[in-house]
Amino acid sequence: MIEGLSHITFIARDLGRMTEILTGIFDAREVYASDAEQFSLSREKFFLIGDLWIAIMEGEKLPERSYNHIAFKIGDTDFDRYAERVAKLGLDMRPPRPRVEGEGRSIYFYDDDNHMFELHTGTLAERLKRYAKELEVAS
Repeated sequence: MIEGLSHITFIARDLGRMTEILTGIFDAREVYASDAEQFSLSREKFFLIGDLWIAIMEGEKLPERSYNHIAFKIGDTDFDRYAERVAKLGLDMRPPRPRVEGEGRSIYFYDDDNHMFELHTGTLAERLKRYAKELEVAS
């Protein structure tokens, strides 16, 4: 039986730059760095974002960008602060997708290795409630 999410791993060409992104935007706390030791496929670092284990491993960047992404929940009052953090690191922000009123706001951005991240203010419950309301109006 699945107990929950164990960890998320990102491959990065530059572990130092990815460390800067994780700590600078997500307030990630570094808990391990392999340095010269290599227990896995390549050099790696482990971080905690809240209780979520994020691993980064040295390797080649993704060949292209896509809409595949991981979304982190932020408070609506923190939206502008996070947008400033992303801009300060010079990361490529893309415009948010069109949304119906009440499903939250998002900041979408790419890291240097073509991974897409989202900082989102809404919840699943809010989105389902909003979509149900939209279906009622359409009926």
